[in-house]
Amino acid sequence: MKALSMKQPVPELILNKRKTIETRTWKSDFRGEFYIHASNNLMQGFIDKFSIDESKLIKGAIVGKASIIDMKVYNTVEDFKLDSHKHLMDIPNKLPTYGYILDNIKRLDNPIKLKGKLNFFEVDFDEGK
Repeated sequence: MKALSMKQPVPELILNKRKTIETRTWKSDFRGEFYIHASNNLMQGFIDKFSIDESKLIKGAIVGKASIIDMKVYNTVEDFKLDSHKHLMDIPNKLPTYGYILDNIKRLDNPIKLKGKLNFFEVDFDEGK
């Protein structure tokens, strides 16, 4: 199954269903279920903005899964601002920006340590372990 790496606290915000659109500068035709990977890197601005306890964030692991059910193209700043409560991001430096609409969000009971990669990447393991 595919996985997508994100800097914490983005995975945590998704798993708590506060962030339901993941934005990227690149377009993908991929739709379906994927693993959410929390990278070792942090977005300190988000940690501060959402008052998140950094010590509780899991890093360098698959932490959950979700499904991409659609993609929205943001061609204007105005369009991007309309969904700010769903993607939680600051205005991007580059347009268009692509918003991957997430659903079926689930946290894994046991995070799986794994090194992340750029873009979508394939992973093969047993979730139950």
